[in-house]
Amino acid sequence: MSISMVKALNNGLRKALADDPKVLLMGEDIGRLGGVFRVTDGLQKEFGSLRVIDTPLGEAGIVGSAIGLALRGYRPVCEIQFDGFVYPAVNQIISQLAKLRHRSGGVITLPVVIRIPFGGGIGSIEHHSESPEVYFAHTAGLKVVTCSNPQDAYDMIRQAVDDDDPVIFLEPKRHYWTKGEVTDETSTPTPTPTPFDRARVLRAGTDATLIAYGPMVPAALEAAEAAAEEGRSVEVIDLRSLSPLDLDTVRESVHRTGRALVAHEASLSHGFGAEVAARIQQEEFHFLEAPVLRITGYDTPYPPSRLESDWLPGVDRILDALDHSLSY
Repeated sequence: MSISMVKALNNGLRKALADDPKVLLMGEDIGRLGGVFRVTDGLQKEFGSLRVIDTPLGEAGIVGSAIGLALRGYRPVCEIQFDGFVYPAVNQIISQLAKLRHRSGGVITLPVVIRIPFGGGIGSIEHHSESPEVYFAHTAGLKVVTCSNPQDAYDMIRQAVDDDDPVIFLEPKRHYWTKGEVTDETSTPTPTPTPFDRARVLRAGTDATLIAYGPMVPAALEAAEAAAEEGRSVEVIDLRSLSPLDLDTVRESVHRTGRALVAHEASLSHGFGAEVAARIQQEEFHFLEAPVLRITGYDTPYPPSRLESDWLPGVDRILDALDHSLSY
């Protein structure tokens, strides 16, 4: 069936609630309203206000309460309404959520999922478009994943809820309404989802490897298609998981193509692409035909909505970087 990413997430959360009475959803306006993006639409009516909980406006309180609930055996899924609103909860996430399992020697598990709509592309006002992924990926003890299509949205939210480690689940808000085919447990034959900590090769190629995640994946595929019209073969990898990072898939691809480009919306300096580039340079140096290049946002805060299309990287900037890489 062809459904939007919002509907795929909604279906995945509904299945998680139905399968396990210990699963709870928490967040601002997620119950009666169904969330600002309607990801939780109808779930409170179906499962009740004790399972789908409208919280006060306080992100630190949402995450702090979720930690307490997890310690009592529940599996809370928190919604942060917009990416720019997560920062009041960062102390709870980094100081407590990420560290308690390690601090207890594995005795304590904290199966908390924090859903965060992230990235730009919807013309939002200040604080409503951010790319905070590197803060969390740098924090040991957290798993950080991001979907780029409806099928992954359905599969990965289910896997995140089932995981005993805390998971930061990043949802590319500009693709919430993008539709795609989704198969689930009712399909015949029953599909086997890719583990959510594994990257996926979305398009095979021989001339260069283009690595992206979340909101940049559709642009990467579009750029590869445009490059093919000019006789250039680009392999596209969707990382899916930022922490842990599936380097095996990346290494195997770069080993064959000899060139690597990394694309993300976040600013260039100290961004996640720097980690990917460093690991490729360290482990595949003798197979590289050109420097690893990054296609990113600029080193400024996200701009006003009228300038957003100029700030965000897209197909043209990816193709320019590809030209530069192939010129070596």
